[in-house]
Amino acid sequence: MIHSSYINVSNYVIMSTELQQKELVSTARLTGIWYLMLAITGMIGFLVLHSRIYVTNDPSTTLTNLTEQETVARIRLLFEFLIVISQALAAVWFYKLFKDIEHTSAWALAIWGTMNSVAIMISAMAMGGAIEVAHSTTLAVSEKTTMIQVFNQFIKHGWGVGSIFFGLWLMPMGYIVVASKRMPLWLGRVLIIGGVGYVLNAFIGYMGVQATWREFLTLPATIGEFWMIGYLLIFGIRSSSE
Repeated sequence: MIHSSYINVSNYVIMSTELQQKELVSTARLTGIWYLMLAITGMIGFLVLHSRIYVTNDPSTTLTNLTEQETVARIRLLFEFLIVISQALAAVWFYKLFKDIEHTSAWALAIWGTMNSVAIMISAMAMGGAIEVAHSTTLAVSEKTTMIQVFNQFIKHGWGVGSIFFGLWLMPMGYIVVASKRMPLWLGRVLIIGGVGYVLNAFIGYMGVQATWREFLTLPATIGEFWMIGYLLIFGIRSSSE
């Protein structure tokens, strides 16, 4: 009788563990979807569309672009919204995924990811303001140019300061992977290196250093991010017993 009860309890524990692992894998894959959405919207919005409208230190050209390419400018703004949303959702779902594995690091990841979302939200607000100013019927061209230059700076530095928090959120993400061994060890290490690279790139940039080699500082982060996205979508997360 005792032996039978022991077997039943053991079976229950095994089934419960398997169910928890399935739920964790589902959470991991949804996290991967939000992270993939962040990557896609970031590439289209910032790398493809942004330079078509916003020209650094050239408010006159930016004003012309905002006026003549209003549709593109509004699409660019919508992609900024999507970046904010997907970053916030990815931060929350990473916390949900890791909270029972490394609680403190999961909180750090969620907070710093959300702070990056807030920084990009400031950029989105500035874009909205720039579009409104460009199509204003009460402002003179000189006033529009001055205001758009200010908005341009908010956009630029929203992304600049945001990159610090983006680097910070990669560090606890990598640490959790390394400490838990629930994902490939080198994935975690690359994420940590990438996070440090992002923070260094921001500091060096704000020190006034404009050099092409700075781009290499963020390369490990790009590799680590797409590796993480692929692993989440394909494998999810390993069980603690593996």
